[in-house]
Amino acid sequence: MEGDVQERQIMSSEEVQRALRRIAHEIIERNGGAQGTALVGIRARGVPLAHRLAQVIAESEATQVPVGALDITLYRDDIAIRADHPVVRRTEIPFDIEGLTVVLVDDVLYTGRTIRAAMDALMDLGRPRRIQLAVLVDRGHRELPIQADFVGKHVPTARDEEVVVRVEEMDGATDVRIVRRKNR
Repeated sequence: MEGDVQERQIMSSEEVQRALRRIAHEIIERNGGAQGTALVGIRARGVPLAHRLAQVIAESEATQVPVGALDITLYRDDIAIRADHPVVRRTEIPFDIEGLTVVLVDDVLYTGRTIRAAMDALMDLGRPRRIQLAVLVDRGHRELPIQADFVGKHVPTARDEEVVVRVEEMDGATDVRIVRRKNR
């Protein structure tokens, strides 16, 4: 029922791009440049966000940072309650993470459980020098002691709200919305 959904936009396409530019520049500044840094997007929407960050870094630093994609499905602590048949996608990290500063990129930081799973998955691939976290939206409600190093926007939310990030590459449009379903 369409009338049972309340939705409001909290970031336009331009605001998302501006936040990503700021995050990219903060990554460069915090790490003293882009050398020795790699971006790893958490599937699904963290991957296109990581590619966008890499593009901004390349324009600013005239250097390409490697970008990978991480699937955390089998590392989740809630895999048994999420779905009968989880969809496992590919982890594609075509570079050695050993000794690199790896910036995990995700769309929304909520409980921290996704990031914990991502760190476990990443550590199975090697030992980075450092792991940092970049998120487009931090909505609060942490269940684990995890904090992002780079945040596009802090958005206080209620637990019955959902933060929906859309990216052009996957959804045909880019924005961030808060959705509340009544009678949930």
